[in-house]
Amino acid sequence: MFDMRLANARGTANHGWLKSHHTFSFANYWDPKQVGFSDLLVINDDNVAPAKGFGTHPHRNMEIISYVLDGALEHKDSMGTGSVIVPGDIQLMSAGSGIAHSEFNHSNQEQVHFLQIWVVPNQSNTSPSYQQINIAAEDKRGKLHLMISPQGGEKTLAIKQDINIYAGLFDGEESAEYNIPENRYTYIHVAKGRIQINGQMFNAGDAARIRETATLKLSDADKAEILIFDMRPNEVPSM
Repeated sequence: MFDMRLANARGTANHGWLKSHHTFSFANYWDPKQVGFSDLLVINDDNVAPAKGFGTHPHRNMEIISYVLDGALEHKDSMGTGSVIVPGDIQLMSAGSGIAHSEFNHSNQEQVHFLQIWVVPNQSNTSPSYQQINIAAEDKRGKLHLMISPQGGEKTLAIKQDINIYAGLFDGEESAEYNIPENRYTYIHVAKGRIQINGQMFNAGDAARIRETATLKLSDADKAEILIFDMRPNEVPSM
């Protein structure tokens, strides 16, 4: 059974330079029914104006993922890391005992559209770290690619939590199946386009909690980009 979270039901924020949709409670948006799912705490769908962004600010004890959909995002942090993240890249910053970073639109002309995802870690006050890889479109085309897991691996980043995150690109007749492991929760987020999941149409920004369904069948897509989160069977994150 799907517990749907439709795109137009999300929280919104408009700061002029930043237009954001909040899947879960965040900043000034509060909904006691939307305080995360399992160890997934935040999915913010952000559009940032050219040459604008988030000035240097601190984080502690959080796994922070940036996933760029369009444009280019410039990252700098207190460890001395500097990078530009573009579509196909995946960034994972483990804040641990404390880190400060900034994120800016790298372009002076085009918006950047990205997802920022927070996962509550299973370890506290570890040494901060930063990881980034590029996953080519062909690795996600018509299939699900494991881009984040506890163990990491080839084209997979390592996260400090029992969570597996998959990304996939689907269009036209491309299809796939995902078998949900026993005694696990699943969260689906459609980042772009539209796709049918078990015969139900999901549009960009739509999402669902899944607690019991055994197999997900992905089909009939229109330029879809989706994320699937495989997680512990907890209802809300433990902070």
